[in-house]
Amino acid sequence: MKELSYEEYQERVKDCILTDGGNCPVTSLLLMIQGKWKFQLIYELCIKDPARFGELRKNIEGITNTMLTASLRELERDGLVSRVQFNEIPPHVEYDLTEKGRALLPVFYEMTKWGLRYIR
Repeated sequence: MKELSYEEYQERVKDCILTDGGNCPVTSLLLMIQGKWKFQLIYELCIKDPARFGELRKNIEGITNTMLTASLRELERDGLVSRVQFNEIPPHVEYDLTEKGRALLPVFYEMTKWGLRYIR
């Protein structure tokens, strides 16, 4: 699907813009990033890319190891985050945003601007 201008997007939304699968194109993205921790994980990886598991756990208050692992696996499955395992002593794993994940940064930036303007 070709990229639309804002004006074209507005017109298409009025006509119920749909993907080839019959969904709103935003639905797939929302399914990928839904959940309590995924936005925070992507935010942390924007700040420090790559990051180790322990760094992410320390920087995201309240997340459990289980939830961190599950969220990272889902983000990896959806192609937003990559995982690199280093077989050294001691072994460690690093996570970073993929090209697909980094392509979301302008979206996050616009959401941040909206939040700073309307939510205080």
